Amino acid sequence: AGRGPLAGPVVAAAVILDPRRRIRGLADSKLLTAEERERLALLIRARALAFGIGWADRDEIDCLNILEATLLAMRRALLALPVCPTHVQVDGNRCPWLADLPLPCTLEAIVRGDALVAAISAASILAKVHRDAMMRALDACYPGFALARHKGYGTPAHLEALARRPPSPLHRRSFSPLRRSGDT
Repeated sequence: AGRGPLAGPVVAAAVILDPRRRIRGLADSKLLTAEERERLALLIRARALAFGIGWADRDEIDCLNILEATLLAMRRALLALPVCPTHVQVDGNRCPWLADLPLPCTLEAIVRGDALVAAISAASILAKVHRDAMMRALDACYPGFALARHKGYGTPAHLEALARRPPSPLHRRSFSPLRRSGDT
């Protein structure tokens, strides 16, 4: 979660669902309201066999690039699982970056997996809810950007705030419009 915003970390989650404790309503997190995601996140945390959260911060995003930082967050989420998975399903068209993980598991990339596979949907929801909570907490540290409202996305209000004041330490200097403005 958080690949497109101008500020904040990129967050990933890994979830091992309990097949005996189904969770109704799992879907691509982008298609759910904030309230639905929050409700489902509580159920996921309560009913999953295990989950892990990982993220890459602004410095890592700017140093690596958003794709590599996202993959780093995904690796960290998998390594944060309290149990070792036997099979890992990833939203995407490939997952060679997982081959060198110290986990004895099979790997499967699934295009549009967040809409098709319950565990990927659950991970997407947990990642989004976790990132949103981080941005709400960071809003108090960096007033004037309304991070709690737009979560770091390039909304007109956020762009206007950036025009009035220098970027915060959370802002991704490698992202346009920050890159264009010379704040690198």
